[in-house]
Amino acid sequence: MAPGRLGTGNGRSSAFFVSALDGSPHWLAGALAALQGALLSFLVVVLPAVAAYVATSADPANEGVEWFRSVTVGASIWLAGHGVPADVGGVPITLVPLGVTLLALFTGWASARRSGVADRTALLGGTLAYAGLVAVLALATAGPVAALRGLAGGALVGGAGVAAGLLARPEAPTWREVTRPWHGRLPVVVAVGVEAATVAAAAVVVVGAVVATSWVLAGRTTVVAIAEGLDLDTLGGAVLALAELAFAPVLVVWAVAWAAGPGFWVGEGTHFATDAVTGGTLPAVPMLGALPGADVVGGPSLLAPALLVGCGALAGWYLHRGLRARDGLRAWSTGVACVVCAVGAGLVAGLLVLAGSGGVGPGRMAQVGASAVTVGGAVALEVLFGAVLVALPSDERLRRACAAGLVGAWARLRGAR
Repeated sequence: MAPGRLGTGNGRSSAFFVSALDGSPHWLAGALAALQGALLSFLVVVLPAVAAYVATSADPANEGVEWFRSVTVGASIWLAGHGVPADVGGVPITLVPLGVTLLALFTGWASARRSGVADRTALLGGTLAYAGLVAVLALATAGPVAALRGLAGGALVGGAGVAAGLLARPEAPTWREVTRPWHGRLPVVVAVGVEAATVAAAAVVVVGAVVATSWVLAGRTTVVAIAEGLDLDTLGGAVLALAELAFAPVLVVWAVAWAAGPGFWVGEGTHFATDAVTGGTLPAVPMLGALPGADVVGGPSLLAPALLVGCGALAGWYLHRGLRARDGLRAWSTGVACVVCAVGAGLVAGLLVLAGSGGVGPGRMAQVGASAVTVGGAVALEVLFGAVLVALPSDERLRRACAAGLVGAWARLRGAR
Protein backbone atom coordinates (compact mmCIF):
# COMPACT_ATOMS: atom_id res chain seq x y z
CA MET A 1 0.00 0.00 0.00
CA ALA A 2 1.35 3.44 -0.90
CA PRO A 3 2.18 5.77 1.98
CA GLY A 4 -0.58 8.15 2.80
CA ARG A 5 -3.41 5.76 1.86
CA LEU A 6 -5.99 4.38 4.25
CA GLY A 7 -6.14 0.69 5.04
CA THR A 8 -8.80 -1.67 3.72
CA GLY A 9 -10.30 -2.65 7.06
CA ASN A 10 -8.56 -6.05 7.31
CA GLY A 11 -7.37 -5.39 10.86
CA ARG A 12 -3.93 -4.08 10.02
CA SER A 13 -2.96 -0.55 11.02
CA SER A 14 -3.44 2.04 8.34
CA ALA A 15 -0.40 3.27 6.43
CA PHE A 16 -1.89 6.74 6.83
CA PHE A 17 -0.73 6.87 10.45
CA VAL A 18 2.65 5.14 10.22
CA SER A 19 5.55 6.45 8.15
CA ALA A 20 8.14 4.45 6.30
CA LEU A 21 10.84 6.08 8.46
CA ASP A 22 11.46 3.55 11.26
CA GLY A 23 7.75 3.15 11.80
CA SER A 24 7.39 6.64 13.27
CA PRO A 25 4.04 8.43 13.07
CA HIS A 26 3.53 10.59 10.04
CA TRP A 27 2.96 13.70 12.12
CA LEU A 28 6.35 13.20 13.75
CA ALA A 29 8.05 12.77 10.37
CA GLY A 30 6.43 16.01 9.21
CA ALA A 31 7.45 17.83 12.38
CA LEU A 32 11.07 16.67 12.11
CA ALA A 33 11.22 17.69 8.44
CA ALA A 34 9.84 21.14 9.27
CA LEU A 35 12.24 21.66 12.17
CA GLN A 36 15.15 20.54 10.00
CA GLY A 37 14.21 23.11 7.36
CA ALA A 38 13.78 25.82 9.99
CA LEU A 39 17.18 25.04 11.51
CA LEU A 40 18.88 25.18 8.12
CA SER A 41 17.47 28.60 7.22
CA PHE A 42 18.18 29.84 10.76
CA LEU A 43 21.84 28.85 10.50
CA VAL A 44 22.20 30.47 7.07
CA VAL A 45 21.08 33.77 8.61
CA VAL A 46 22.79 33.52 12.01
CA LEU A 47 26.23 32.22 11.01
CA PRO A 48 27.21 35.37 9.03
CA ALA A 49 26.27 37.47 12.08
CA VAL A 50 28.46 35.31 14.31
CA ALA A 51 31.29 35.46 11.77
CA ALA A 52 31.06 39.26 11.70
CA TYR A 53 31.29 39.34 15.50
CA VAL A 54 34.33 37.07 15.55
CA ALA A 55 36.09 39.17 12.91
CA THR A 56 35.47 42.41 14.81
CA SER A 57 35.77 41.14 18.38
CA ALA A 58 39.18 42.83 18.81
CA ASP A 59 37.71 46.23 17.94
CA PRO A 60 37.61 48.44 21.07
CA ALA A 61 34.13 49.56 20.06
CA ASN A 62 32.89 46.01 20.67
CA GLU A 63 34.35 45.77 24.17
CA GLY A 64 31.81 44.32 26.56
CA VAL A 65 29.62 42.93 23.76
CA GLU A 66 29.07 39.20 24.25
CA TRP A 67 29.18 36.81 21.31
CA PHE A 68 25.61 35.71 21.97
CA ARG A 69 24.50 39.20 20.99
CA SER A 70 25.35 38.32 17.38
CA VAL A 71 23.12 35.24 17.64
CA THR A 72 20.29 37.44 18.90
CA VAL A 73 20.77 39.83 15.97
CA GLY A 74 20.73 36.95 13.48
CA ALA A 75 17.66 35.45 15.15
CA SER A 76 15.88 38.81 14.92
CA ILE A 77 16.57 38.96 11.18
CA TRP A 78 15.31 35.39 10.76
CA LEU A 79 12.17 36.20 12.74
CA ALA A 80 11.67 39.35 10.67
CA GLY A 81 11.41 37.09 7.63
CA HIS A 82 8.40 35.51 9.36
CA GLY A 83 6.69 38.84 10.06
CA VAL A 84 8.05 39.49 13.56
CA PRO A 85 9.31 43.11 13.72
CA ALA A 86 12.92 43.56 14.77
CA ASP A 87 13.75 46.16 17.42
CA VAL A 88 16.79 48.37 16.84
CA GLY A 89 17.43 50.87 19.59
CA GLY A 90 13.76 50.98 20.51
CA VAL A 91 12.69 51.55 16.88
CA PRO A 92 10.61 48.73 15.33
CA ILE A 93 11.76 47.56 11.89
CA THR A 94 8.56 46.30 10.28
CA LEU A 95 9.73 45.89 6.68
CA VAL A 96 9.89 42.14 6.02
CA PRO A 97 13.15 40.85 4.46
CA LEU A 98 11.36 38.77 1.84
CA GLY A 99 14.64 37.12 0.86
CA VAL A 100 14.70 35.45 4.29
CA THR A 101 11.08 34.43 3.77
CA LEU A 102 11.95 32.82 0.44
CA LEU A 103 14.95 31.10 2.04
CA ALA A 104 12.71 29.64 4.75
CA LEU A 105 10.21 28.49 2.13
CA PHE A 106 12.98 26.82 0.13
CA THR A 107 14.55 24.99 3.08
CA GLY A 108 11.11 23.86 4.25
CA TRP A 109 10.34 22.59 0.76
CA ALA A 110 13.69 20.80 0.42
CA SER A 111 13.49 19.17 3.84
CA ALA A 112 9.88 18.00 3.44
CA ARG A 113 10.59 16.71 -0.06
CA ARG A 114 13.56 14.71 1.21
CA SER A 115 12.26 13.23 4.46
CA GLY A 116 8.54 13.97 4.76
CA VAL A 117 5.53 11.78 4.11
CA ALA A 118 2.82 13.01 1.76
CA ASP A 119 -0.33 13.13 3.88
CA ARG A 120 -2.36 15.53 5.97
CA THR A 121 -1.04 14.46 9.35
CA ALA A 122 2.54 15.14 8.25
CA LEU A 123 1.50 18.57 6.97
CA LEU A 124 -0.32 19.36 10.20
CA GLY A 125 2.57 18.16 12.35
CA GLY A 126 5.10 20.10 10.29
CA THR A 127 3.07 23.30 10.33
CA LEU A 128 2.48 23.18 14.09
CA ALA A 129 6.11 22.37 14.85
CA TYR A 130 7.41 25.18 12.65
CA ALA A 131 4.93 27.72 13.99
CA GLY A 132 5.68 26.67 17.56
CA LEU A 133 9.42 27.12 17.03
CA VAL A 134 9.00 30.60 15.57
CA ALA A 135 6.63 31.57 18.39
CA VAL A 136 9.04 30.36 21.08
CA LEU A 137 11.96 32.27 19.56
CA ALA A 138 9.83 35.40 19.21
CA LEU A 139 8.68 35.09 22.82
CA ALA A 140 12.28 34.75 24.00
CA THR A 141 13.56 37.73 22.03
CA ALA A 142 10.64 40.15 21.69
CA GLY A 143 7.78 39.27 24.04
CA PRO A 144 4.20 37.91 23.92
CA VAL A 145 2.84 40.15 21.15
CA ALA A 146 5.71 39.17 18.88
CA ALA A 147 5.07 35.53 19.77
CA LEU A 148 1.52 35.79 18.40
CA ARG A 149 2.83 37.30 15.17
CA GLY A 150 5.48 34.61 15.03
CA LEU A 151 2.84 31.92 15.46
CA ALA A 152 0.84 33.27 12.52
CA GLY A 153 3.88 33.97 10.33
CA GLY A 154 5.46 30.62 11.16
CA ALA A 155 2.26 28.76 10.32
CA LEU A 156 2.01 30.58 6.98
CA VAL A 157 5.66 30.25 5.92
CA GLY A 158 6.26 26.83 7.44
CA GLY A 159 2.97 25.42 6.25
CA ALA A 160 3.51 26.65 2.69
CA GLY A 161 7.07 25.32 2.52
CA VAL A 162 6.20 21.93 4.00
CA ALA A 163 3.10 21.59 1.81
CA ALA A 164 5.09 22.32 -1.35
CA GLY A 165 7.75 19.81 -0.32
CA LEU A 166 5.25 17.08 0.50
CA LEU A 167 3.52 17.57 -2.84
CA ALA A 168 6.89 17.03 -4.52
CA ARG A 169 7.26 13.59 -2.91
CA PRO A 170 7.07 10.58 -5.27
CA GLU A 171 4.01 9.15 -3.51
CA ALA A 172 2.21 12.50 -3.36
CA PRO A 173 -0.97 13.15 -5.32
CA THR A 174 -0.92 15.70 -8.09
CA TRP A 175 -2.02 19.28 -7.50
CA ARG A 176 -5.14 18.58 -9.55
CA GLU A 177 -6.03 15.67 -7.26
CA VAL A 178 -5.47 17.77 -4.15
CA THR A 179 -7.65 20.63 -5.37
CA ARG A 180 -10.34 18.42 -6.93
CA PRO A 181 -12.74 18.60 -3.93
CA TRP A 182 -13.07 22.41 -4.00
CA HIS A 183 -12.47 22.60 -7.74
CA GLY A 184 -15.53 20.44 -8.36
CA ARG A 185 -17.75 22.52 -6.06
CA LEU A 186 -16.94 25.85 -7.69
CA PRO A 187 -18.68 27.02 -10.84
CA VAL A 188 -16.55 26.40 -13.91
CA VAL A 189 -16.06 30.09 -14.63
CA VAL A 190 -14.83 30.71 -11.09
CA ALA A 191 -12.48 27.71 -11.05
CA VAL A 192 -10.91 28.59 -14.40
CA GLY A 193 -10.78 32.25 -13.37
CA VAL A 194 -8.81 31.36 -10.25
CA GLU A 195 -6.37 29.33 -12.34
CA ALA A 196 -5.97 32.24 -14.74
CA ALA A 197 -5.40 34.57 -11.78
CA THR A 198 -2.46 32.37 -10.77
CA VAL A 199 -1.04 32.70 -14.28
CA ALA A 200 -1.51 36.48 -14.24
CA ALA A 201 -0.01 36.89 -10.76
CA ALA A 202 3.05 34.85 -11.70
CA ALA A 203 3.48 36.94 -14.85
CA VAL A 204 3.19 40.16 -12.81
CA VAL A 205 5.98 38.98 -10.49
CA VAL A 206 8.15 38.17 -13.52
CA VAL A 207 7.53 41.68 -14.86
CA GLY A 208 8.56 43.11 -11.49
CA ALA A 209 11.76 41.06 -11.52
CA VAL A 210 12.62 42.22 -15.04
CA VAL A 211 11.96 45.87 -14.17
CA ALA A 212 14.02 45.64 -10.97
CA THR A 213 16.89 44.02 -12.88
CA SER A 214 16.80 46.84 -15.43
CA TRP A 215 17.01 49.35 -12.56
CA VAL A 216 20.08 47.63 -11.13
CA LEU A 217 21.79 47.52 -14.52
CA ALA A 218 20.98 51.16 -15.26
CA GLY A 219 22.10 52.34 -11.82
CA ARG A 220 25.11 50.07 -11.38
CA THR A 221 27.49 53.05 -11.37
CA THR A 222 25.66 54.62 -8.42
CA VAL A 223 25.41 51.27 -6.64
CA VAL A 224 29.16 50.68 -6.94
CA ALA A 225 29.95 54.24 -5.84
CA ILE A 226 27.85 53.87 -2.68
CA ALA A 227 29.44 50.50 -1.88
CA GLU A 228 32.95 51.90 -2.33
CA GLY A 229 32.08 54.91 -0.20
CA LEU A 230 31.27 52.63 2.73
CA ASP A 231 34.91 51.44 2.70
CA LEU A 232 34.10 47.95 3.97
CA ASP A 233 36.57 45.10 4.35
CA THR A 234 36.00 41.70 2.75
CA LEU A 235 33.87 40.33 5.56
CA GLY A 236 31.88 43.54 5.88
CA GLY A 237 31.23 43.53 2.16
CA ALA A 238 30.06 39.92 2.31
CA VAL A 239 27.68 40.67 5.18
CA LEU A 240 26.33 43.71 3.31
CA ALA A 241 25.82 41.59 0.19
CA LEU A 242 23.82 39.03 2.18
CA ALA A 243 21.73 41.82 3.70
CA GLU A 244 21.06 43.21 0.22
CA LEU A 245 19.96 39.76 -0.96
CA ALA A 246 17.56 39.56 1.98
CA PHE A 247 15.76 42.68 0.74
CA ALA A 248 16.18 42.13 -3.02
CA PRO A 249 12.65 40.64 -3.39
CA VAL A 250 11.31 43.82 -1.78
CA LEU A 251 12.79 45.76 -4.69
CA VAL A 252 10.85 43.45 -7.03
CA VAL A 253 7.62 44.28 -5.18
CA TRP A 254 8.38 47.99 -5.48
CA ALA A 255 8.99 47.48 -9.20
CA VAL A 256 5.51 45.96 -9.51
CA ALA A 257 4.05 49.03 -7.78
CA TRP A 258 6.03 51.28 -10.14
CA ALA A 259 4.99 49.40 -13.29
CA ALA A 260 1.34 49.34 -12.20
CA GLY A 261 1.31 53.14 -12.00
CA PRO A 262 0.80 54.19 -8.35
CA GLY A 263 4.51 53.92 -7.54
CA PHE A 264 6.14 53.65 -4.12
CA TRP A 265 7.99 55.69 -1.53
CA VAL A 266 11.22 55.24 0.42
CA GLY A 267 10.74 57.61 3.31
CA GLU A 268 8.14 60.28 3.98
CA GLY A 269 8.06 62.94 1.29
CA THR A 270 9.47 60.75 -1.48
CA HIS A 271 7.62 59.19 -4.39
CA PHE A 272 8.89 57.06 -7.26
CA ALA A 273 6.46 56.63 -10.16
CA THR A 274 6.51 56.49 -13.95
CA ASP A 275 5.19 60.05 -14.30
CA ALA A 276 7.11 61.77 -11.49
CA VAL A 277 9.96 61.23 -9.04
CA THR A 278 10.18 63.13 -5.77
CA GLY A 279 13.51 62.24 -4.25
CA GLY A 280 15.04 62.94 -0.89
CA THR A 281 17.96 62.06 1.33
CA LEU A 282 18.22 58.27 1.46
CA PRO A 283 20.40 56.00 3.59
CA ALA A 284 23.77 55.02 2.11
CA VAL A 285 22.58 51.58 1.03
CA PRO A 286 23.87 50.34 -2.35
CA MET A 287 20.54 48.80 -3.33
CA LEU A 288 18.82 52.18 -3.05
CA GLY A 289 21.20 53.51 -5.68
CA ALA A 290 19.28 51.42 -8.22
CA LEU A 291 16.00 53.28 -7.67
CA PRO A 292 14.71 55.09 -10.77
CA GLY A 293 15.71 58.73 -11.02
CA ALA A 294 14.22 61.77 -12.68
CA ASP A 295 15.88 60.78 -15.97
CA VAL A 296 13.46 57.87 -16.44
CA VAL A 297 10.30 59.91 -15.84
CA GLY A 298 7.91 60.08 -18.77
CA GLY A 299 8.58 58.78 -22.25
CA PRO A 300 8.80 54.97 -22.46
CA SER A 301 8.28 54.66 -18.70
CA LEU A 302 4.67 55.76 -19.13
CA LEU A 303 4.11 52.56 -21.11
CA ALA A 304 5.08 50.38 -18.13
CA PRO A 305 1.44 49.59 -17.25
CA ALA A 306 1.17 47.99 -20.69
CA LEU A 307 3.42 45.23 -19.34
CA LEU A 308 0.73 44.32 -16.82
CA VAL A 309 -1.91 44.52 -19.54
CA GLY A 310 0.22 41.93 -21.32
CA CYS A 311 0.05 39.77 -18.19
CA GLY A 312 -3.72 40.04 -18.41
CA ALA A 313 -3.63 39.10 -22.09
CA LEU A 314 -1.67 35.96 -21.20
CA ALA A 315 -4.29 35.09 -18.59
CA GLY A 316 -7.02 35.82 -21.14
CA TRP A 317 -5.51 33.29 -23.52
CA TYR A 318 -5.48 30.76 -20.67
CA LEU A 319 -9.15 31.51 -20.01
CA HIS A 320 -10.00 31.01 -23.67
CA ARG A 321 -8.29 27.63 -23.76
CA GLY A 322 -9.89 26.58 -20.48
CA LEU A 323 -13.47 27.53 -21.38
CA ARG A 324 -13.80 26.95 -25.11
CA ALA A 325 -14.58 23.21 -24.80
CA ARG A 326 -16.86 23.49 -21.73
CA ASP A 327 -20.55 22.79 -22.13
CA GLY A 328 -23.45 24.64 -20.54
CA LEU A 329 -21.79 28.07 -20.44
CA ARG A 330 -23.50 31.34 -21.26
CA ALA A 331 -22.36 34.22 -23.43
CA TRP A 332 -21.34 36.16 -20.33
CA SER A 333 -19.38 33.29 -18.75
CA THR A 334 -16.01 34.37 -20.16
CA GLY A 335 -16.57 37.91 -18.91
CA VAL A 336 -17.23 36.63 -15.40
CA ALA A 337 -14.08 34.52 -15.56
CA CYS A 338 -12.10 37.61 -16.60
CA VAL A 339 -13.39 39.49 -13.56
CA VAL A 340 -12.48 36.60 -11.24
CA CYS A 341 -9.02 36.48 -12.78
CA ALA A 342 -8.48 40.22 -12.35
CA VAL A 343 -9.68 40.24 -8.74
CA GLY A 344 -7.43 37.30 -7.89
CA ALA A 345 -4.37 38.87 -9.51
CA GLY A 346 -5.06 42.20 -7.80
CA LEU A 347 -5.44 40.48 -4.44
CA VAL A 348 -2.10 38.70 -4.82
CA ALA A 349 -0.41 41.96 -5.86
CA GLY A 350 -1.93 43.77 -2.88
CA LEU A 351 -0.70 41.10 -0.46
CA LEU A 352 2.79 41.26 -1.93
CA VAL A 353 2.85 45.05 -1.57
CA LEU A 354 1.60 44.71 2.00
CA ALA A 355 4.52 42.37 2.75
CA GLY A 356 6.95 44.70 0.97
CA SER A 357 5.96 47.79 2.96
CA GLY A 358 6.79 48.90 6.48
CA GLY A 359 9.32 50.90 8.43
CA VAL A 360 13.11 50.72 8.40
CA GLY A 361 13.95 53.43 10.90
CA PRO A 362 12.74 56.42 12.89
CA GLY A 363 11.12 59.55 11.55
CA ARG A 364 10.58 59.72 7.81
CA MET A 365 11.99 56.21 7.26
CA ALA A 366 9.02 54.76 9.13
CA GLN A 367 7.15 54.87 5.80
CA VAL A 368 8.60 52.64 3.11
CA GLY A 369 6.72 50.78 0.39
CA ALA A 370 3.42 51.41 -1.36
CA SER A 371 -0.34 51.34 -0.87
CA ALA A 372 -1.56 47.75 -1.09
CA VAL A 373 -5.10 48.84 -1.96
CA THR A 374 -4.05 51.27 -4.69
CA VAL A 375 -1.52 48.94 -6.31
CA GLY A 376 -3.82 45.93 -6.04
CA GLY A 377 -6.64 47.88 -7.66
CA ALA A 378 -4.40 49.13 -10.47
CA VAL A 379 -3.10 45.61 -11.17
CA ALA A 380 -6.66 44.26 -11.20
CA LEU A 381 -7.81 46.86 -13.74
CA GLU A 382 -4.80 46.32 -16.00
CA VAL A 383 -5.12 42.54 -15.89
CA LEU A 384 -8.86 42.82 -16.56
CA PHE A 385 -8.23 45.02 -19.59
CA GLY A 386 -5.70 42.59 -21.05
CA ALA A 387 -7.84 39.53 -20.33
CA VAL A 388 -10.92 41.08 -21.91
CA LEU A 389 -8.96 42.11 -25.01
CA VAL A 390 -7.97 38.50 -25.67
CA ALA A 391 -10.67 36.32 -24.15
CA LEU A 392 -13.87 38.05 -25.27
CA PRO A 393 -13.20 38.44 -29.02
CA SER A 394 -12.12 34.79 -29.21
CA ASP A 395 -15.24 33.50 -27.40
CA GLU A 396 -17.49 31.79 -29.93
CA ARG A 397 -20.50 31.82 -27.59
CA LEU A 398 -20.24 35.57 -27.16
CA ARG A 399 -19.84 36.12 -30.89
CA ARG A 400 -22.96 34.05 -31.62
CA ALA A 401 -24.94 35.90 -28.96
CA CYS A 402 -23.82 39.27 -30.33
CA ALA A 403 -24.67 38.23 -33.88
CA ALA A 404 -28.10 36.99 -32.80
CA GLY A 405 -28.70 40.22 -30.90
CA LEU A 406 -27.76 42.34 -33.90
CA VAL A 407 -29.99 40.30 -36.21
CA GLY A 408 -32.89 40.58 -33.77
CA ALA A 409 -32.38 44.32 -33.36
CA TRP A 410 -32.30 44.79 -37.12
CA ALA A 411 -35.48 42.75 -37.53
CA ARG A 412 -37.27 44.79 -34.87
CA LEU A 413 -36.07 48.00 -36.49
CA ARG A 414 -37.40 46.94 -39.88
CA GLY A 415 -40.69 45.82 -38.35
CA ALA A 416 -41.17 49.20 -36.70
CA ARG A 417 -41.03 51.00 -40.02
